[in-house]
Order: sequence, then structure tokens, then C-alpha cells
Amino acid sequence: MPDDRSPEDVLKTLQKGRLEPVYLFYGPGEFRMEKILDQIKSLVPEGTRQLNLEILYGGETEPEKILEHARTLPFLAERRLIIVRRTEAVSADGLTRFLPYLENPSPSTCLVFVTSRTDFNKPFFKTLRSHGWAVKFEEPKNQQVVPWIMKTATEMGIKLSPQAAAYLHDIVGTKTRELYGELEKLSLSFDGDVGIEQVKESVKHSRIYTVFELTNQISIRNRGASMLVLNRFLEEEDKRDAPLRVIGMLNRQIRLLWRTKLLAEKGTDPKDVMQKLGINYYGADQLLKQARLWKVRELERAFDLLYEADGRIKSASRPKPILENLVLALCGDSYKQEVRSKQ
Repeated sequence: MPDDRSPEDVLKTLQKGRLEPVYLFYGPGEFRMEKILDQIKSLVPEGTRQLNLEILYGGETEPEKILEHARTLPFLAERRLIIVRRTEAVSADGLTRFLPYLENPSPSTCLVFVTSRTDFNKPFFKTLRSHGWAVKFEEPKNQQVVPWIMKTATEMGIKLSPQAAAYLHDIVGTKTRELYGELEKLSLSFDGDVGIEQVKESVKHSRIYTVFELTNQISIRNRGASMLVLNRFLEEEDKRDAPLRVIGMLNRQIRLLWRTKLLAEKGTDPKDVMQKLGINYYGADQLLKQARLWKVRELERAFDLLYEADGRIKSASRPKPILENLVLALCGDSYKQEVRSKQ
């Protein structure tokens, strides 16, 4: 049984102008999926696209109707393109009706099934996989994100430094749709080389940056700045979800600091921290600096404070004072001002 194909493999064949007669697109990487769908659409000449490109929906269009469209010859073009979205909405019986076509698909049609759910024990999905037509779209893993940012930035004409790419990864995370959006903003705002300062300037008004700044200020135990950012975040975000989002982000950050602190006490350098925690070099270097401001017992106490705050928020009607007290307790008075000022 062949392995499922990667988006990169599909791109290589598209660049040569080749298309499979059938594809199954699935997986969490929806943004990358849509970008490749756009490239497939571009292979249908714009002048005939209205006649040779159709988007149908599972659960709304009967399989026989989809197959009728797939068997129709293209008009003044080499191929037709049929995209079937929401394939997961097609019934099990409906999926089996595609099987005869999958064994002998029209060579002049590209039929793309897009689904949010798969079951490769079912004949429909098993057949697609056996022909090598299944393509899995993943979001890039942590270690793949910075290379993806650098590659995408280059394609967009941005001269992004590796440090700036790592910083953008730290703020935005691994979601390619959000990363692409930030890169588009950078491409419109700056010419020439783009470094960390330009990235900070571009993202500083986004909600993503606000929660990143909050965890950063708490990590360096800056009480005043932490309180200001917390209040700004609570004003901007959905008041129902924001408090628990803060708890979730702080839990992650304290856990990273705790693990970094233990590694630092063993003399671990940034490269080792990067590998052991699965983060980029910039993030590892920052964590090592921040971990110096904490004692192990303070970080362990922080877990207790977060657990208590989480329980109180879920049972209270006024989460803001709970979060304010949490931030004050986390920042504490035990840090050294002169060390923090170097961050």
C-alpha cells in the first residue's frame, strides 16, 4: 500500500503541468490545502474557467450528479476541474457509488475530494489511497516552522532574517494561515531587509502579540508592565474566553520555564534546550535568560497558583480580579531588577 502523498509532491507535479485524475485532500493544514487548490485552478485557462471549473458539495449534490459532471468533456480546454467539498457529508452508501468511476476515471477531468474526516477502512478511502491519490495536509511541526517562514518570505520578496523568522514563530505559533497573514503585512510595510524590530512593529497591534507580550512580561517578572498588558488583553478579547486563554498560555509558559530552569542547572546551552524542548534557538535563548529570574520552588508554586486561579475563574462571575491577583503573585518581589533590565 503506497504512502499518502505530501503537498510538496503535488506541487512538483503541478509545476510540470501534470494532474492526477483524482485526489483526496485531507488533514488539518487547511491553509496549505487552499493554496494548492488555487494552483490547481490556475491550470484551467481563465477564459474557459467558468465552463470547466465546478465546486460541488457533499450532502447537497448526489454522487450520480457529481459523476455526470466528471464524465463531461471539457469545453475548449484540455481538462475539467471538479472540486467536491465536504466529502465527509456524503453517506457511506453514497461513497460506494463513486467506486466504479475511481477504477476508470476520465483522463480529461481532475476530480478533487476535500474532506475533514477519513476512514481508510472504508472502500472509498482505501481505493483512493491504493491509487496514490490521497494527499495529507499537516501544519508544520515546531522545527519546520522557521524554515517554512523563511521559504514563504522569500517567495513573497521579503528578506527576513532567521532571528526575525524565529521571533514571528514565537508570537504567532504554527498556524500557517496566521503566519502568512503576518508575512503579507510585512511585505506591504517594509522594503529591504526585515529584522526583529520590523516584525515587532508589524505585529504589535495584533491580539496574538498582546498575549505573547503578557507571558513575556510575567516571565521577566515585570509587575507594572504585566498588569497593563493584562488589562489591555481583557479589554480586546472575548470576555468569556479570554480569562481561561490567559491561564492556558501561562501554564504553557511556566512549564517551559520550569523545564528550562532544570536544564540550565545542568549547564545546558541554548542549542540543547532548543532540541530538548522542540523550540527555535531564539526562544531557547530567551527562556534561559528568563529562567535565571526564577527559583525552582517559585515555578513549582506557580503551578499551584495557576491551578487555584483556574478553579476560581470557572466558579466565579468576576474573573478579572482573580487574574490580577494571579499576575501580582507570579511576578512577586524576589526577582533582581538589574538582571531583568538586561532582557
